[in-house]
Amino acid sequence: MPDSNTTDFTNPSTFILLGIPGLEGKHVWLSIPFCTMYIITLLGNITILLIVKREPSLHEPMYYFLCMLAVTDLIMSTSIQPKMLSIFWFNSREIRFSACLTQMYFVHCFSVIESGIFVAMAFDRYVAICDPLRHSTILTNPVVTKIGLAVVLRGSVLLIPHLFLARQWPYCRTNIIPHSYCEHIAVVKLACADIPISNYYGLSVAFFITGLDVFFIALSYTQLCVVLAFYIPGLFSFLTHRFGQNVALYFHILMANIYLLLPPMLNPIIYGVRTKQIRDKLLSPPGSLNFPLVL
Repeated sequence: MPDSNTTDFTNPSTFILLGIPGLEGKHVWLSIPFCTMYIITLLGNITILLIVKREPSLHEPMYYFLCMLAVTDLIMSTSIQPKMLSIFWFNSREIRFSACLTQMYFVHCFSVIESGIFVAMAFDRYVAICDPLRHSTILTNPVVTKIGLAVVLRGSVLLIPHLFLARQWPYCRTNIIPHSYCEHIAVVKLACADIPISNYYGLSVAFFITGLDVFFIALSYTQLCVVLAFYIPGLFSFLTHRFGQNVALYFHILMANIYLLLPPMLNPIIYGVRTKQIRDKLLSPPGSLNFPLVL
């Protein structure tokens, strides 16, 4: 395994993920809560998707957005969890350069998409409360589809420069990433070139997306617990990578993982189980839904 910090290469064929530096001896124990979170994420979000798909009464904008959120959570969690668990369980630290860039793109792209879905859900709640008689005429299926496409396109397009910039930098110092997944700044920090473009663009996107989305959400939401669980650890992770030299590395990596793994586990509980219609369907006899319940 090419662990040398002095090897001379450009765009290496593989990177080495360390997992959680400083807590290597506890990787097996750490895998228990992370694996549990992943299982709950899978079961919770798949259950939401099955219930909404099978029940015509739930074919409404609110539940369409909830399904978008469930799909986003499944993709975002699956983009990092299997590899992370393979590091914890089998010490499988290698990841191909192209796979690392793909993982980096998926993680950040779907984080932005999830933020956009929160805004869409907030807008749906705002219309339902402030103009309930026109809710069905304002948020028609074509409008919901357009909102969904806009959210996906925003995340996809804004993160493409990250991918191309990370791809073009020469990596001639080391291929060791002190992280459990290919986080953008953790990767580009390994470049043996001046990378202010990546730094400035990353900061601009983060503050633009977070600031704009939180502003719109704050206008229409009052229940912000899961939203805060998504944004606060994310901002902490983003800023400490750049300015938090005094923060212990293992604590930073743990927060970065919690930022990506906790909301996908909480979303189906907060937005799904606490929703009366979905809770009623979930607790109804299995035969009434015509499919075996996942939970």
